[in-house]
Amino acid sequence: MTVYLVGAGPGDPGLLTVRGAEVLARADVVLHDRLAEASLLDLAPAGAERVDVGKRPGGPVDQEAINALLVERGAAGLEVVRLKGGDPFVFGRGGEEAQALLKAGVAFEVVPGVSAAVAAPAYAGVPLTHRGLSTSFTVLTGHREHGSDRPTDWEALGRAGGTIVVLMGVAHRADFVPRLMAGGLAPDTPVLAVRWGTRPEQRSVHTTLERLPDADLEPPVTIVIGRVAGLDLAWFECLPLFGRRVVVTRARHQAGELSRRLRTAGAGVVELATIAVVDPADGGAAIGEAAGRAATHDWVVFTSANAVERFLARLRDARGFGSAHIAAIGPGTAAALAARGLLADLLPASFVAESLLEAFPAPAPGASVLLPQAADARDVLADGLRARGWRVEVVEAYRTEAVTPPADVLAEAATADAVAFTSASSVDGYVAAAGTAAVPAVVACIGPVTAAAATKAGLAVTTTAAESTLDGLVAALVGALGPVR
Repeated sequence: MTVYLVGAGPGDPGLLTVRGAEVLARADVVLHDRLAEASLLDLAPAGAERVDVGKRPGGPVDQEAINALLVERGAAGLEVVRLKGGDPFVFGRGGEEAQALLKAGVAFEVVPGVSAAVAAPAYAGVPLTHRGLSTSFTVLTGHREHGSDRPTDWEALGRAGGTIVVLMGVAHRADFVPRLMAGGLAPDTPVLAVRWGTRPEQRSVHTTLERLPDADLEPPVTIVIGRVAGLDLAWFECLPLFGRRVVVTRARHQAGELSRRLRTAGAGVVELATIAVVDPADGGAAIGEAAGRAATHDWVVFTSANAVERFLARLRDARGFGSAHIAAIGPGTAAALAARGLLADLLPASFVAESLLEAFPAPAPGASVLLPQAADARDVLADGLRARGWRVEVVEAYRTEAVTPPADVLAEAATADAVAFTSASSVDGYVAAAGTAAVPAVVACIGPVTAAAATKAGLAVTTTAAESTLDGLVAALVGALGPVR
C-alpha cells in the first residue's frame, strides 16, 4: 500500500489532476487541508475515513503530528491520500512529509498539483511571462524566514527583473515593498493581487508597487509584481455566473452534470442531495420480469435517465427490445439511452409528459406500451395513453427517498444566491430538510411540473427554464442572477 501526497490545486475542483482523482477514488484514508476544495472529498469512497488536519485560525500546523499519522496509517497497509491545497512541493511542506515516510520505510508517491502561483494570475488574466515584458518569474513566500532558512534578498530580486510572485505575503508587504524599490524596481511597477484565485469568490486588485502596502487585501492572496501585471486578459471574472453560488439538489450520483455546467459558467456550487434513488419496493422483481417481456410491446417509454439505468440493467442487451419502438421524454433521457447504444424513436418538442402524449402516434388495435417509471411519477402519461386506446403496463423502476443533508451544508445552502430544482421530489426533499425560510432568494426550476411542485410547497419561484434541460436551467439562472461585478 502507498501514501499519496496529492496536490488539490488552488480551489477550482476542475484543476485536480487525473492522477489525483484516480488515487482519491481508491483511498482508505484522506488527510486533507482546510484549503482543499470540499467537493473533492466526495471523490473518495463513501466508506473512506476523512481527517481534517488543516491549520486552525490563529494556530500553527502540527506538522509532526501529521507526519506521524501518515506513517501510522501507511504502515498499517492502508491506501492513504494526503490532500493538500496547491502543489505539495511548493510551500506545502510535502517535502517534510516525504522525508518522514522515507525514514519510516513507508512507500509514497507525489502527485503534483496546480499551484496558486501560476493558476491565480491565469484566472485573473495575467500571464507570468509575456514576450517583450518578462522571460522569467520567481516564486517566493512573503512569510518571515524561519531561523534555519536563508534570508530572502529582496533587493537582489528588485535588480533581477522578470516577474515576482509572492505567496502568503499580505501581512508582510510593508516590509518587502521598500526593499524591492531599494533594489531598483520603480514605484509605479504594476502589481496584481488575487484573493481566492480560481474560486467563485476570486477578487482581483490592480495597483502599483508603491501603493501595494495600502491596498485593501485579506489573505489568502497571490501577489504578482512586474510589467506583466499591467496586462488585463480577464476571462474568469467575465463568466455569466461569476461570483454566484447555486445550490444543486439532485441525487448525489446525478449532481455532477449540473454542477459542471454551473462551474463552467463561473458559479460556485453547493451540492446538497435532498433525495436518493433506491430500488423499487419489491427489490426490482417486477421491472426485471417486465424487461424480459419488452419485445412483446409496441413501445417502451422512458421518462427519466434513472428509469433508463434501472431498466437496462435488467435487460440482457438491446436485442431484448425486439421490434419495440423507444420513446424518451427529453434530451437527458435520450442521452442516457444513447450512452448505451440506443436511439430514441420519439422525442417530443417540449420535455414534459403532456408534450410526449401529444406527439405519440395513434395505436393499432391491441397495441401496448411499457412504461417503467418512478413510484411517485404522475399519472398524466399513462392515463392519457389509455384514453387514446393504448394498453399500458406501468412498472415501478425506482423510488426516491428523502435524504437529510448535514447541518453545515444546509447552513451554507441558506446563504447561496440561488437554488436549482430538477424534479418535484428534489423540491419536497429540500423543503423537508430546510423548511421554506432557509431558501436562497432565487428559486430556479427545470420545468413547469417542478415549478408547480415548488409553488405548492410554499416557495416563490423566480424563474423556470424555457427548455426543460440542464442547459435551459443554467440559462434561466444566468437571466435571473447574472455575474457579481
